[in-house]
Amino acid sequence: MNIAELSIPGAYVLDSTVWGDERGFFREWFKRADLDAMGIGFTIEQANLSMSRRGVVRGLHYSIAPEGQAKLVTCAFGELDDVIVDVRVGSPTFGHVEIVHLAAGEERSVLLPAGAAHGFCVRSELAALSYLLSSPFNPTMELEINPFDETLDVQWDLSGPAIMSDKDAKGPSLNDRIAAGELPVFYDAGTRVR
Repeated sequence: MNIAELSIPGAYVLDSTVWGDERGFFREWFKRADLDAMGIGFTIEQANLSMSRRGVVRGLHYSIAPEGQAKLVTCAFGELDDVIVDVRVGSPTFGHVEIVHLAAGEERSVLLPAGAAHGFCVRSELAALSYLLSSPFNPTMELEINPFDETLDVQWDLSGPAIMSDKDAKGPSLNDRIAAGELPVFYDAGTRVR
């Protein structure tokens, strides 16, 4: 597996071999030993799978749980653009946006550090995103930022209006979350919560 850090500290793209033939393909998309060899700690506590149709925008979601919540994601069906936003107060890349194209049958996965906001936009008729999480879902600690916040200016690749949940569409701006003190804090050894 090839692991490359993105411009956001603690965010990585993982490329693994895809073996394909007339039956389809096989890919080993997570192997703890590969992350351990790079000094990247990641423990799986929960796995999620979401299926969405073309034009769906999910996010931008993040956790302020004390234990943090890192995510390893890959596209299991279809194709989508995965979005990572650094919302960790004090990070050298605070407010920075990374977009990584993911497609089933390709070698790419994304590892997001605890405290990063995450979202995606579906580009195929249907797409499934598989998530491995370092901590379980905690509804009182899961927050969102409006995916169309002008401060962040995420370049969503949409051919029409976005299809979103009411919660995401009505999500506060990054500046609202800053004012409310509802963002994780970055420090050299990782992320912590206020």
